[in-house]
Amino acid sequence: MRIGELSERTGTPRRLLRYYEEQGLIVADRTPNGYRAYDEPNVDRVLQIRGLLDAGLPTRIIKQILPCLDKPRIIHFSDATPEMLATLEGERDRMTERIRFLTRNRDAVAEYLDAVREKLVAQSPAAG
Repeated sequence: MRIGELSERTGTPRRLLRYYEEQGLIVADRTPNGYRAYDEPNVDRVLQIRGLLDAGLPTRIIKQILPCLDKPRIIHFSDATPEMLATLEGERDRMTERIRFLTRNRDAVAEYLDAVREKLVAQSPAAG
């Protein structure tokens, strides 16, 4: 697929897709006329990258952990320094805390919606 289709399917601007390619996060083949050509797995890869970026991970860390997301997994330990491991542990802990926070907020919104719906049902003419 061309970059426009990948952009549409992932909701990612073309400029950002080119940046992901520059950073080595995704790989595009080139057609004879020079256009980028992406294969189907790039759709999931881009969505994974966006999720990791949204979670606050920098692209340099994402590049290192992307192989862990592949099936079969291909993990390279040669660049796993103590500093990188500490960074990843910190990011993991920060994501866990964010998940807790988001879960709490989601539950609060759900409770609010339930209460509003209950009140609306109780106030409807059919209820009385």
